[in-house]
Amino acid sequence: MELLSWLGSQLPSFWNSFITFGLSFVVYILVFDHMKRRKRWKNYPPGPVSFPFVGNLLQVNFQCPRLKFGKIFSLQVGWKNLVVLNGFEAVKAALIQRSEDFADRPSFSLFDHMGHPFNPRFLINSAVGNVMCSITFGNRFEYNNEKFQRMLQLIEEAFNIGAGILSQVVHKILIVSKTQTSWLPGWHKETRDPGFTRDFIDAFLEEIEKAKMDPESTFNEDNLIFTVFDLFGAATETTTVTLCWALLYMLRYPDVQRRVHEEIDKVIGRDRSPKIEDQVNLPYTNAAIYETQRYCDVVFAGVPRMTYRDTQVQDFFIPKGTTVIAVLSSVLKDETVWEKPHEFYPEHFLDAAGQFVKREAFLPFSAGRRICLGEQLARKELFLFFTTLLQHFTFHIPEDHPRPQEDGHYVLIHSPDSYELCAIPR
Repeated sequence: MELLSWLGSQLPSFWNSFITFGLSFVVYILVFDHMKRRKRWKNYPPGPVSFPFVGNLLQVNFQCPRLKFGKIFSLQVGWKNLVVLNGFEAVKAALIQRSEDFADRPSFSLFDHMGHPFNPRFLINSAVGNVMCSITFGNRFEYNNEKFQRMLQLIEEAFNIGAGILSQVVHKILIVSKTQTSWLPGWHKETRDPGFTRDFIDAFLEEIEKAKMDPESTFNEDNLIFTVFDLFGAATETTTVTLCWALLYMLRYPDVQRRVHEEIDKVIGRDRSPKIEDQVNLPYTNAAIYETQRYCDVVFAGVPRMTYRDTQVQDFFIPKGTTVIAVLSSVLKDETVWEKPHEFYPEHFLDAAGQFVKREAFLPFSAGRRICLGEQLARKELFLFFTTLLQHFTFHIPEDHPRPQEDGHYVLIHSPDSYELCAIPR
């Protein structure tokens, strides 16, 4: 009883001590957080007030702050400094004119339908995916191949769930079942001829062999799988989505589709397949493809860069090690550059004589030293797929179907909402 009585008498003291300790701890954490976030440099880009610990994470919006702070502003994500570039001039000044300073990167953890309505995504995704298969695996797959469709499904899931560019999805595959990915190098290892390199996987396996005795080498089978899926993510999903947007615009703008048909019929005809060499003779078709990329802006912002050294952009100082994001959408819709930035207008890429002109502010693949490595492949894919489709088909909205909308939805990329079309053989 005396013990209980003593404990009861000490309880207020314990409680007061606990409150004092708790308050002291909170004050210490707040002071520590303030010390971590307070460092600012002269002429550092302005930005909104950040909250303790999370910084501006709960209020991140790459567009709204520029209305108050200008086209170059700063944010804090936790204790990390982040600078956002909006508009063509700001992005050009950083990624093109000072490309070396921004060269670093932060680390990051149709005939079968015969006129009936159908969703074009499956066929487009399979066709585009097979281009990468030919380069990577040395062969193509039938569209109903289970492993092929499983791979495309995983890539699509990566973009739909907002996973960090495919790496989490590959990690998920490795955890769920090693056999899901063992087929990637397996067949190549069994049939590889050391004197003959058939494709990308063969070349990677050769480097693995060379680096066997180097414990620090990054050439290993896990990295081969990661690299293959990264290649597919960059080259397959974005190209598929862009082509889906292109067909959607043909549905919404039949006059554009008619002009593309007329130009293809005049230059190529219908008896041979389009070739890359035809591109220079198809200015309006090319303009329609470029305008599709500009208007749909599949990638809202480029992959984050990190400053390699202290640098300056438009009078603003940006210290070494700062993460920088270029908002590509703000460049492709820059009202100071484009005549009709918020309209689908292929004439953006035509001069007074109707000849194709590539605009300086056309940066759907970003710019500078870290430009998308698959840009040239993507351009060729888009031209050949789009031109071949328009050579053989007329696309229209099915009866009793609503006109597909241009809004779409963002996760990691800007995709059109699901829609159906009719493809009529020409």
